[in-house]
Amino acid sequence: MTATPEDPIGFVIVDVARQMRRHYERRLEASGLGLTVAEARTLAFTARRPGLRQAVLAEELCVEPMTLVGFLDRLENQGLIERVPDPTDRRAKLIRPTAAAAPLVRRIRAVGKVLEEEGLRNLDADAVAALRQALLGIQANLNAPAEEPA
Repeated sequence: MTATPEDPIGFVIVDVARQMRRHYERRLEASGLGLTVAEARTLAFTARRPGLRQAVLAEELCVEPMTLVGFLDRLENQGLIERVPDPTDRRAKLIRPTAAAAPLVRRIRAVGKVLEEEGLRNLDADAVAALRQALLGIQANLNAPAEEPA
């Protein structure tokens, strides 16, 4: 179902996000990267925030830690990430992309850029900037500590 102008803004945001994700997954699968969508997402996130602990990475990606282990195993076997000991906790591993990951990360990001351009093609620069600010404001509000009800 597609959102309508009468729908609550939250519904519209969720619907747009769902559509963007579906289009992104199709494009990524067609790109010939040799990665699943989940692996590509994990690799791109790791490149954006290198050095996270596995548990933190799982939380950030909204996946179960055991599910993430499978993604990381496959990425590590392809030489795209490395697990290094955390100097503050020898039991923990930090996840970092390798130099070999850089070309794939650029291709993953290029897929996202094309999709973003398509989705925003009827908006001028001011509208895009306003949309970005509004979404960041919503995100900040939702990340702020909840106020106690009166």
